[in-house]
Amino acid sequence: MKSLNGDNYNPQSSWSKTYKSTSSNGRHHFAVLRTLKEKTRRYNGAYMNTNAFNPLVGPTQFSSTRMHFQIGNEFIQVGWTAGGRACYNTLCPDGFGMILVGQDLIPGRLTEHRDLNFAIIKDKDNGNWWLLMGTGILWEKIGVWPAKRFKESFGTEIEWGGEVHSPSSPSPPMGNSHYPKGTPRLDSYVRLITTWDENYNADNFVKNTERYSDGCYKVGDTIYMQDSWRNVGHLIVYGGPKCN
Repeated sequence: MKSLNGDNYNPQSSWSKTYKSTSSNGRHHFAVLRTLKEKTRRYNGAYMNTNAFNPLVGPTQFSSTRMHFQIGNEFIQVGWTAGGRACYNTLCPDGFGMILVGQDLIPGRLTEHRDLNFAIIKDKDNGNWWLLMGTGILWEKIGVWPAKRFKESFGTEIEWGGEVHSPSSPSPPMGNSHYPKGTPRLDSYVRLITTWDENYNADNFVKNTERYSDGCYKVGDTIYMQDSWRNVGHLIVYGGPKCN
């Protein structure tokens, strides 16, 4: 997935609705936390851990949780989805640009795992962009996007959270199909969000952010919430039922 333009069925970013209003047709809905648009800030990577669900979607809908990594006017987007088409596997018309190297965790494959890790990181040696995925403490290099596929060499904005698409009302549920209650024990969540700056310094707090929802679904976040359940870091909770 590398373009914000074209088929409106394809995954998008919330910026395409708020900062590029002409590209919004009301079919995409978001509940996300996103970095602020700052011209001087550059990113070499990002990470999230999320719990996966199976919301009920129609044949022309999708409901997803993803990390959207903007690289100039192009992007890489990774996460899990229920329904949909677009570049969710290696059978896309253009191969979606990634050279697959993984053996066990493959994009587009059904998974029974409920707890998933995703990281996008730029290779220090050649500028290529790596996708890493994991379940629990196990990590695997899934694939790599060659640097030459992108016009820019660094990330400019990042967002984490839910996106749904529907050509008509109602739109499908997001996340666990419920509005967040403020705890990872009950909510659909993204936790431990991390960014790496242009010098590969990790930021586990990620304070330069704002919440965005277009009203259909809800999103909240807290930094280093104390929870005996597990380490949540910077926590995002989001989701909601069908929306008219």
